[in-house]
Amino acid sequence: MTALAERRTCDLLLVDDDVEIRTGIARNLECLGYRVVQADSLALAVETLKSREISVAIVDLVLPDGSGADLLERIRAGDRDECGIIMLSGQGTISVAVESMKRGAADFLTKPVKLPEIDAAIQRVLENVRLKRENERLRELIRQNRGAASIVGDSPPMRELWRLVERVAPTDKPVLIQGESGTGKELVARAIADASPLRDQPLVTVNCAALPESLLESELFGHEKGAFTGALSAKPGLFEVADGGTLFVDEIGELAPSLQAKLLRVLEDGSLRRVGSIKQRQVRVRLLAATNRDLLEEVKQGRFREDLYYRINVLTLTLPPLRARFGDIEPLVGHFVGPDWQLEPGLLERLSAYPWPGNVRQLKNSIERAKILATDHVLEWGNFPPEITAFEAAGAGLPPREPATPPPGPESEVETTLPVGPVGLSEANRHLVLRAYREAHGNKSQAAKSLGVTRRTLYRLLEKYGIE
Repeated sequence: MTALAERRTCDLLLVDDDVEIRTGIARNLECLGYRVVQADSLALAVETLKSREISVAIVDLVLPDGSGADLLERIRAGDRDECGIIMLSGQGTISVAVESMKRGAADFLTKPVKLPEIDAAIQRVLENVRLKRENERLRELIRQNRGAASIVGDSPPMRELWRLVERVAPTDKPVLIQGESGTGKELVARAIADASPLRDQPLVTVNCAALPESLLESELFGHEKGAFTGALSAKPGLFEVADGGTLFVDEIGELAPSLQAKLLRVLEDGSLRRVGSIKQRQVRVRLLAATNRDLLEEVKQGRFREDLYYRINVLTLTLPPLRARFGDIEPLVGHFVGPDWQLEPGLLERLSAYPWPGNVRQLKNSIERAKILATDHVLEWGNFPPEITAFEAAGAGLPPREPATPPPGPESEVETTLPVGPVGLSEANRHLVLRAYREAHGNKSQAAKSLGVTRRTLYRLLEKYGIE
């Protein structure tokens, strides 16, 4: 941002009871592009700070109803830490300056003050405020990322996913991440951000399904004081917080039509207006979006804007469901169980035979339950949720043990879609294909989509397993 642009977005509070000095300084600062609010007393200054967002306060040390030090104390004791204070005094002694700095003043100037001198002081304060905001933003990002899980899996579908992530991450283009709930869409978004040129900039996340439309608009675009009931102060939106970095919009398919239009505008030219404001702001943000819906179908049904769909769909990453990642069950279990745990014999085979409709999230939570109920650090089948154990009890689960099936050859279509895992999984794979085919009522396109494979692959699987 240029110095002139920064001045135009900066509100200054000038507090001095000498009308000639105050109006003279204000007039000169306004010529430089600053927006200046004047106050001739401590009381008026306090009221101004309550009603406006002030970036820098320039305060005379001696006021008719108190002192600049009193205002300094009130600002520092309240919630206006982002307001920088420059003290003015006609008594420019070193002791007064030192005392002001100890109380929290950012700078100290002696009257009569020259315009270049006060402009330079304001710019130093604004830079300090900017650095403070950035540090707070980074601390929040560290808090958000603390304990974030890594993505585990080396099955063919996951290898293909990582190949695409490596291609798209170095760009600044929008990415649409699609997949069923629980497949790890946010983790993929974080992986893209971590591998991008913007990795040192903010990664801000918002879930469109977690907030009602009115609150989501304020969350994304910000609001001004008094814009709605409860808006006691101005608040920047997440687009502003993410400026220069990445914004991850989860469940974008839940976005209301009116917000879709505002989102499209930001993506097209970087401009936005806070709720209740006529002021246009500019941001530069890379968008990562995720959804568990079929957005193209949503476009056809008129529930999602076609122009927005093509704006965010520069590249689509489709996360495979866990039922198409059998080779990943064992490493995932090991990752979630952790060290010093043992598995009941046959447990991996049983877990691999279950279709996991809730995907990796369901697997993780089921393991957490089994660990809570476990004795002697042994993970047992009987401690898993009833819907999982009942699946096997109903005859839909693990078949009798078979000799280990050798890995498919390099020409096998199964190797790239439904890899054969531990003992007994060949029949388990057949069961999943049969179930998907029957649930789709013989619709091959729908069955292939459910399994996360191509129609050509599905034909081969149906032929392989003798399914008609």
